[in-house]
Amino acid sequence: MSASTSDRTKGTRGCGRAFERGKAFIPFVTCGDPDMETTERLVRAMIDAGADLVELGIPFSDPTAEGPTIMEADVRALASGTTTDDVFALVERLRRDYDTPLVFMTYANVIFSRGIEAFAARAGEVGVDGIILPDVPFEEREEFAVPFAAHGVELVSMIAPTSEDRIRMIAAQAKGFIYCVSSLGVTGVRSAITTDIGGMVELVRSVTDVPVAVGFGISTPEQAAHMAALSDGAIVGSAIVRMVDAGGDDMVGRVADYVRQMKAAVG
Repeated sequence: MSASTSDRTKGTRGCGRAFERGKAFIPFVTCGDPDMETTERLVRAMIDAGADLVELGIPFSDPTAEGPTIMEADVRALASGTTTDDVFALVERLRRDYDTPLVFMTYANVIFSRGIEAFAARAGEVGVDGIILPDVPFEEREEFAVPFAAHGVELVSMIAPTSEDRIRMIAAQAKGFIYCVSSLGVTGVRSAITTDIGGMVELVRSVTDVPVAVGFGISTPEQAAHMAALSDGAIVGSAIVRMVDAGGDDMVGRVADYVRQMKAAVG
């Protein structure tokens, strides 16, 4: 896991590294919920438990893609005083020990508040591999993709059930990995996922070999195994955020056990 500095200077950056060991398990955590010290313990525990890539949510006051669980986590993180600079500093510390791919998930206004070029430069400097911006439509991606790419940070493309005939177009320009949204609506645990994920992945693979990971609604090892069988990996956010919110002395250990189970499930 270590020797990140030497590896990264050898050009080994990029989200695609998450899929080099086969199917990927990708956990999400809201940074600063309930505080940054706990977030750092969680990320380290998740990587040690086998996470192939970690999504770091930068809290935002209007997270439009998020359901109540992650939205409330954003509120708690902001109330605890978490800033974007705190998240950059977290990545800087993690990079001393880990080369596991790290991706920010946030919103365009968080980027605009610092300036796209300045944000991208700092993200590249601390060692972030990619960024997910769910409120930036495909037609406006170049405004972000170009400056971030200049600093070695990949803008992760998202496809949804409503993307339909745009899936091939989006996939053709994708870098790192493609985030396949499993269900309509916002993030959150779902009892069943009925979208034709296999059909969406087939469309992607007709134009690119960039890996596809499925997120939104996955919470059980069975769901993760099923989604990973249809794609290249599974992403879980709300189920982990719920465990963090529940707290308890052994919370970090329980999250690590959960990540270990989910990684085993995706194979």
